[in-house]
Amino acid sequence: MLALDTNVLARYYVHEGGVASAQEETARTVVERGSQLFVAKTVVLELEWVLRGVYGHPAKDVCRVFDHLLSLDHVTVEDRPAVESALGNLRRGLDFADALHHASSRACEAFLTFDAKGFAGKARRLAITPPVRLAA
Repeated sequence: MLALDTNVLARYYVHEGGVASAQEETARTVVERGSQLFVAKTVVLELEWVLRGVYGHPAKDVCRVFDHLLSLDHVTVEDRPAVESALGNLRRGLDFADALHHASSRACEAFLTFDAKGFAGKARRLAITPPVRLAA
């Protein structure tokens, strides 16, 4: 099994051409040849940031990328249930990083934050569990 770094997945999913073309071709070969691949949860988190923050992709495009990645039988994504939950909550309007942190804490009684205006309010409206509470 081979583990993939964020930059390999970014080159696979983002097609810039030019000087990146050789890396894009290598990434395509690595991902599509069918070898068993591993993607760490932290790589998923960083890939979302790269797609959204660096390349300006909207959430719907980020969701398409992750839907494709999760559909590949030869790819093992670390803590897949948390990633799938975070992806679902991204579709519902949560920030992906917050959603992934929350989903990774699913065995806890609550998730504490100081983010009253953003994450806590959205989480309350969505009624996600464990409940998101303000740290006091």
